[in-house]
Amino acid sequence: MPAEGVPLSPPSHILTASEIYYLSSLFVRQGVTKIRLTGGEPTVRPDLVSMMRSIGSLRGEGLKELCITTNGLALHRKLENMVDAGLTGINLSLDTLDPFQFQLMTRRDGFEAVMRSLDRVLALKSSGVPITLKINVVVMRGLNDREIIPFVELARERDLEVRFIEYMPFDGNKWQRGKMFGYQEMLELISEKFPNLERVQDHPNNTSKTYRVPGFAGRMGFITSMTHNFCGTCNRLRVTSDGNLKVCLFGNAEVSLRDVMRKGTRGRPLHQDDLQALKATETAQPSLSHDGIHSDPSTEEELLGLIGLAVQRKKAKHAGMDALVGMKNRPMILIGGSDRLDVITKIRLAGTAPSQTRK
Repeated sequence: MPAEGVPLSPPSHILTASEIYYLSSLFVRQGVTKIRLTGGEPTVRPDLVSMMRSIGSLRGEGLKELCITTNGLALHRKLENMVDAGLTGINLSLDTLDPFQFQLMTRRDGFEAVMRSLDRVLALKSSGVPITLKINVVVMRGLNDREIIPFVELARERDLEVRFIEYMPFDGNKWQRGKMFGYQEMLELISEKFPNLERVQDHPNNTSKTYRVPGFAGRMGFITSMTHNFCGTCNRLRVTSDGNLKVCLFGNAEVSLRDVMRKGTRGRPLHQDDLQALKATETAQPSLSHDGIHSDPSTEEELLGLIGLAVQRKKAKHAGMDALVGMKNRPMILIGGSDRLDVITKIRLAGTAPSQTRK
């Protein structure tokens, strides 16, 4: 979050839980197997658990993973209910293990609450709950690079994955090349301390390069967006809290799915009754008339067409570091929405191949 804050979106601009479920079900029917709710901070959304329960019901249609990315401040209070709702994985954002440094970096006193959440997740895992835990660490030279080894040590006796993320340029984060601590430099630093560090086989579409130290309970990974991009195998889509589709985190092109969904209500947010009426209308009015002439496409057909065009236009790789610095893009906090209400659905498309992208 930038020190000056960010503009808060009007509530009417934000996708309702029913709209998020509608889009989730649409994507799952097209083969999506993983959905992640991020932010902003999703745990401040009052309807989060009920929304997760609705999305979790899509397991019968092919959904395999329902995950969340959180700052961990309130996670420990809602964790059990979220697990009951279908939560399978947690990414916890934590850039320091020093309570004083935490307060400086986040401008709040919440380190103990975050660690309480971390410990609670690990306790659930130890009790047999099938849930994954990843710690996201954005490494910045001169700020927290001295904590790389302590973060590796965090995985010695804990069943978790620490993921070191290269510092990326977004609006408002005052990115400088000199602050970036690259993947190769991190790897060399860790290898000096743990010379038996070894690479782990990753899934072809993983965004992280995974390693392990033999004998450690956990693992570590590196997200190398700046020095070794993985655009050719990335199969992520993002739907922002205000309903815009982003096919690339670093791309500034967006298309509105929200406006298509709300055409029938002239821009009014859709709730459960509206979606039931929408589905009934689409069932009763197929897109082909009796004489074979196309009528107006249904909302679902229009959404799928829009999504398909956006994916086809995705570039083969994002711009380089220097170009990204000058490119207008949302601050990372606003890709997922404001700190108050917004939530993003990050979607992993099953089977998206590099050949589907183009320059």
